[in-house]
Order: sequence, then C-alpha cells, then structure tokens
Amino acid sequence: MHYGILSGALWALDTTVLSIALAMSPFSDGTAAAIAFAAIVSSAFHDILCALWMTIYSAIKGQLGKALTAIKTRDGLVVAAGALLGGPIGMSGYVMAINLIGPSYTAVISAFYPAFGTLLAAIVLKEKVTVPRMIALAAALLGIVGMSAGALGSDAMTNPVLGIVCALLCVVGWGSEAVFCAWGMKGDNVDDETALQIRETTSGLVYALIVLPVFGAWGFAAQAAPTMATGTVALSALAGVASYLFYYKAISKIGAARGMALNISYSAWAVILGIALGNVPGPLEIGCCVLILAGTVLAACDWKELFGKKQA
Repeated sequence: MHYGILSGALWALDTTVLSIALAMSPFSDGTAAAIAFAAIVSSAFHDILCALWMTIYSAIKGQLGKALTAIKTRDGLVVAAGALLGGPIGMSGYVMAINLIGPSYTAVISAFYPAFGTLLAAIVLKEKVTVPRMIALAAALLGIVGMSAGALGSDAMTNPVLGIVCALLCVVGWGSEAVFCAWGMKGDNVDDETALQIRETTSGLVYALIVLPVFGAWGFAAQAAPTMATGTVALSALAGVASYLFYYKAISKIGAARGMALNISYSAWAVILGIALGNVPGPLEIGCCVLILAGTVLAACDWKELFGKKQA
C-alpha cells in the first residue's frame, strides 16, 4: 500500500513543480501563441521528458531489451493502449477542459476517474470491491470536491458543454489506463517497470508525432524548448516518473482499483507541499486533507488486517 501513497505524494510534487514552470516565460507571456499552446506543449514536454527519464532508468538497469520484446506481445499492446488512453487522450481532455470550463470545475470532474476505473476494474478484471471501500473512496472524493468548492463559480467558461465532455474524456482515459495496465501486467510478458517504459514511450511518441502537429504547436514548442521553463518541466517529469514507478508497482501488487484510490491522495499532498511554499491552508482545506488521506487509505487497505481480524 505504501507504493500507492508514495505515488500520490510524488505526483503532488510533479504538479507543484509543473505549475512553477507554467508561471515562467514563454508559457506565461500572455501572447496569442502562449494562450493557445502553453498547456498542450507543456503536457507534451512533460510526457516526452518522462519517456526520456524512464529510458535512462531502464538503460542503467539493462532492461531496455525487455520493453522492445514485450511490446510485440499482446500484453505489451494492451499496456500501449492504456498509455494512449491515459496520456494523449486523458491528458488532452484535461487540458482542453481547463481552457473551456476553467481549472476548478475540471479538477472536480477529473477527480472522479478512480470511481470510473474501479467500476471498470470490477467488470473487466473481476476485482472485488467491497461496500466499505466504496464508501471510503466516496469520502475521499467528497474531500476533493470540498477542497475545490471555494473556487467553483470563479472560473470563466467559454464552452461549458464541450468543456464537460472533455473533462469526462479525462475521467474515462485516466480510469481506463490503470485497468488496461493491470490487465497487461497479469501475464508473464510485462512487469511493472517494463509496462511503464512502454507507457511513457508510447505517450511521448504520440504527443511528438500526432498531438503537437495536429494542434499546430511545434512552432511554439521549438520556441519554448531552450528555456528555463522547459528545464523546470524536466524536473517535474523526473518526479512524475518516480510517481508512476510507484503507481504501477501499486497496481501490480494490489490491483487497479486500490492503486487508483491511493493515487488520488495527491490532492492532499499538494496542500501539504504548498505549506513549504508559504501557502497556509485554512480550516476547510485541512479538514479536506484529513478526509482525503483517510478515505484513500481505507479504500485501499485490507480492513480485516487493519482492524486486527484474521482472514477466514
């Protein structure tokens, strides 16, 4: 279970550092190009750099050959499909939703990806989901909604209907990714680290070869590449790869549903990290943090072991 908790903490670090990068030039310049392309280019850079960091990690461990062999198998292709759902599809939906309905509404809607993923895991992977765990997950989601409630209504919406559709696309993409990856790792062909190499490489290539050209964003990407902002994105991607290593390990060890439940603890960890940056949380945020952390742990743990009851 600790793998999932670490994945959430490191994803909060990734998000915090990425937000710092987005506040730097050229992403924050306010030009027409920055307004149009900053979000999609930063997302592309993030996944491309994640792929680079993961490749370095695999090369040091002498495991690059495993990924090349695994991608030719059915299990490897299933993981690659999960990469497309979680990376370009899910993340692009997330970015477009932010542009259409604002970050607050997007954060609330996208936070429900574990609920969708848990349902899908129960159907596809036959993972057992107990009522107490579902209640704990619902409590964690309530904490996330409560944390975002203060900002709801303050975002400018340019296209509410399309924005909600894009946010739901994110929910489906992120929730499906964990299930597909768990499915691919059930066999002997793909372990968790090989799965992550396939995931990051697939996502990075699709961003570089399809997403950026489709959005016409390569010009802005070339302008942004040699800047300190991209160097900061590289640091966030390093935290992101570490987060994904623990996330995929958690999925492999305890299943997709429980791994996702722990991963959404990043909402609480982000507030804790914010304290280090001088952002003092209010009573609502503190209460929601406690609810999120308690809910995610209870949604993922074995209640019989937690409360000292022996397995039958």
